[in-house]
Parts: sequence; C-alpha cells; structure tokens
Amino acid sequence: MLLLSYLNKKGFFEEFKNKTQLKTDILSGLTVALALIPEAIAFSFVAGVNPMVGLHAAFIVGLLTAIFGGRPGMISGATGALAVVMTSLVLAHGIEYLFATLILMGLIQILFGIFGGAKFVRLIPHPVMLGFVNGLAIIIFLAQIGQFKVGGEWLAQKELLIMGGLILLTMGIIYFLPKLTKAIPSGLVAIVFVTLLVLFIPGFEGVRTVSSYLSENGYTGLIGSFPSFHIPIIDIPLLEMLYIIIPYSFILAIIGLTESLMTLTLIDEITETRGKGNRESIGQGIANTICGFFGAMGGCAMIGQSMINISNGGRGRMSGISSSIFLILLIVFATAYISMIPLAALVGLMFIVVIGTFAWPTIKMLNKIPKSDAFVIIAVTTITVVSGDLALAVVSGVIISALVFAWEKAECIHVEKFIDSDNITHYDLDGPVFFGSITKFKTLFDVKNDTKEIIIDFADSRVMDHSAIEAIDSLTEKYEKAGKTLHLKHLSPDCRKLIKNADKIVDINVIEDPTYFVADDKLAI
Repeated sequence: MLLLSYLNKKGFFEEFKNKTQLKTDILSGLTVALALIPEAIAFSFVAGVNPMVGLHAAFIVGLLTAIFGGRPGMISGATGALAVVMTSLVLAHGIEYLFATLILMGLIQILFGIFGGAKFVRLIPHPVMLGFVNGLAIIIFLAQIGQFKVGGEWLAQKELLIMGGLILLTMGIIYFLPKLTKAIPSGLVAIVFVTLLVLFIPGFEGVRTVSSYLSENGYTGLIGSFPSFHIPIIDIPLLEMLYIIIPYSFILAIIGLTESLMTLTLIDEITETRGKGNRESIGQGIANTICGFFGAMGGCAMIGQSMINISNGGRGRMSGISSSIFLILLIVFATAYISMIPLAALVGLMFIVVIGTFAWPTIKMLNKIPKSDAFVIIAVTTITVVSGDLALAVVSGVIISALVFAWEKAECIHVEKFIDSDNITHYDLDGPVFFGSITKFKTLFDVKNDTKEIIIDFADSRVMDHSAIEAIDSLTEKYEKAGKTLHLKHLSPDCRKLIKNADKIVDINVIEDPTYFVADDKLAI
C-alpha cells in the first residue's frame, strides 16, 4: 500500500489515462524487449558471466528504473560501459564480489540522488554532449561489426551478402513502414518479418541466429528462469572485502550515473520535456542494489534501446515496464523463439539506432563554430570511441572546455585609466579577476608612475577565486612599498574581509556591491 501511495503521489498512474499512448508504449516495449536480448547476452560475455546474469539484469534494472526513475521513456539494462569494468573484478575475485560491489554501487547512487548530485550535469557543455552522443553512436556501430565474424574470421562471401541483404531489408522496413502506418512499431514488424522469412523461405539455411551466436561463445542455449534471491557469499573479513569492492563500486557508480544522466539529457532534448535527474539517480541505485541481491550484473541507461523506444513513440513509464515484463516472459517461456531471431535483424535495428543517434549536423558545424568547440566535440568523440569509458570522455570534455573558457576569459580583462582634477589615478576595471586572468591583471597597473592616490573601481569586475585575492593583496603591498595609497571601490563586503593586508580600504559602496562568494573559505574570517 505504501508503494502504491508513493507512486500515486508521483503521478505514476496519470499516464495510463491516455489509451492511445498506452498502446504505443506497450508495443514499443515489445520491440525494445527483443532488442535487449542480444545486447544483454553480448555484455554478459564481456563481463565474463553467464548470459542469464545479464538478462536478469536487463529485467530488474529496466523494471525498477521505469517505476522509480525520473525519466519516463528511458530504457535501462546491462551495458557495455559497465561490463568492461566488471571484467577485471570477476576475473580476479569471482562473481560473488561483483554482486557485493553492486549493492554498494547502488547505495552510492542513491546517496548521490538524495543529496542532489544530478545538478552537476548542468556543468556539461553542449559540445561535450555532442561528442558524447557521436562517440556512443560510433561505439554502437563498431559493436555490430563483430556480428560479421565467427571465431575472429569474416563470414564467407555468400553469407556476408545474405546477411547484408537481410540487414538492408530490416532497415528498409523500419524506415519506410512509419510512412504508411504507425499503428505497430516498425522495429517489431521488421524483426518478425525477417525471422519468418529466414524460417520459411528456402535459401536462408545457415543464417546466423541468437542460438548460433550462443553456440559460438561456448553456451549450449538459453535456459529460462526468474531471478532468485541471493546473498553474496564471500569468505573473507568484511574490511578486506570492502578494500576490494569500494574502488569498483565508485567507478561503476560514476560511469552508470554519467551514462544515465547524459542519456536523460539527450531524451529531454528530443522529446522537449524534462526528466528528474536526482530521482533517476535514486532509481538507478535501487535497481543496482536489488541486482546485487538477485544475482544480476546491474546496469544503467541504454542509449541505443532508449532511442529505439523514443523512435517507436514510447514516451511513458509503461514502455519501460512493458519491455521488462515482455523480456522476462520471453526469457522464461520463449527462449526457443528468441533463439530463432536472425542476428541480421537485430544488427539492422541497431544500425537504424546509430543513424538516429549520431548528430549529423555537427559535421557541417565544425567549420562554422569556434575552433575550441570543434576541438572539444572531436576530442570527446575520440576518447569515447578509443577508451570506451564514457565517464572519462565526459570528464575530459568538461576539463578541456573549462580550460578553454579560462583561456578566453583571461584575455577579457582590461582597464580604463584616467587622472581626475584632484590628482587621483582611477582604474575602472572590466572583466573577471581569477586564476586565468591574474597574469594580465598584474600588468594593468603602473605602480612607479601613478599618483599618490589610486582608486580601482570593481563595479564592472568580479573577484572569482583565491588567486584573485592574492593578486589584489600583492598589488596593495606594492603600492604601500611605493609610499602610495590604494583604494578599492565597489568591492563586495565578503571579499573585503578576505584581503587581510589591504588595511587602508576606503570609499566602499556596500549598497551597490554584488553578493558572491570566494572559493577559499579559510580566509573568510
């Protein structure tokens, strides 16, 4: 009852009143469920765990984030970005450590959401977002190339041609069917049609399917089951265990939240709606903690499946809920049918996702936007593709953007100098004073030749950080040593307290002063 009351308070049941959208969400959910299966299986192999561990993760994470998360229409499940990190943990310590890590990872994400950490996504510049999206699109594309190989060798020419033809057929259906009707998701129609074609039309014998994909990777087949409760079994002291899992927990939590919140922002832009980042962080945390107790590999938002859902018209929570329900039903009762799906149909579906995900206008924009922005886009895209670490790519992009911003703003500071009738030298400062601009700031003043009285007016300037305070303090001392008096005008009261050595501050207009804070709190005495 408490759960129902909570969901009702959050407006969970409101979207069910729109029957047309509800139908679209459910049908889109079926398409997404089919697309989730090969991805979950593939990422299980990457992480070094049984495919059912990945499939159960897709079900649990998808269901719980759809219910408790902050972005209706976003699909979550097992992802490659997390699987890559999990590999070393599983190889070194075993799968039980992975489950324990997921429990702690989820708690970290919950705390992140509770304390409002999602707001830091606002610090991510748009060029970083574009680079992130383009990099993800390329990663999704490259991940499909492996389907054209068996045992590291390319398929034979005939097999390649057949697979290529089926991929083009799948893409054609997905692209053109919506022009005729949108009653049924085109992705679902494409998968069913291509599967039936391969099963019943002569000449398609030997086409690779989900079943053959499993066989190639050492599994006899899918054995369907529901997730079962499981407490991680680790036979070492608690502190020893925490020493092992804490670093992995933080890394996985950061990567998962980065990918989820970036995907949330992307869907916000596409749908022109706004998700709730903190709520999504909490939802992701709940899902991963539960995964740790149910023997699943955890996960986060999946940009590919989210784009499939959005392109099929899925907008509500029911699209995520229905995809998870369909997925578990398929896992338990229809593994034989899942095994029949041609890989070509799923590859074609993902190629459409790549086309829809890649921000094609950026190609034309590169020679029209500032070179610094173009560099950030290319750098983030490259780091995303080469490293496969989405968190690293985004953090690198933010750092590069911050450095570029600092460099540009460092050149924006200048002064207007004049001497009034009372023989007082005035410096009207314009531009921010911070670590990037202090070198130029120090060159703006002529201590040797200035008159005995000097006034620096900060009405059009801002003191941004401790480096600026130190620069002003140093300038004050220089004037004092020269036997001259420096006045700082229109400087905020809080900054006035920080400048310990400027004892002769006069003519401060507190009423006009802006209110802002300096980074170094230790000086705020």
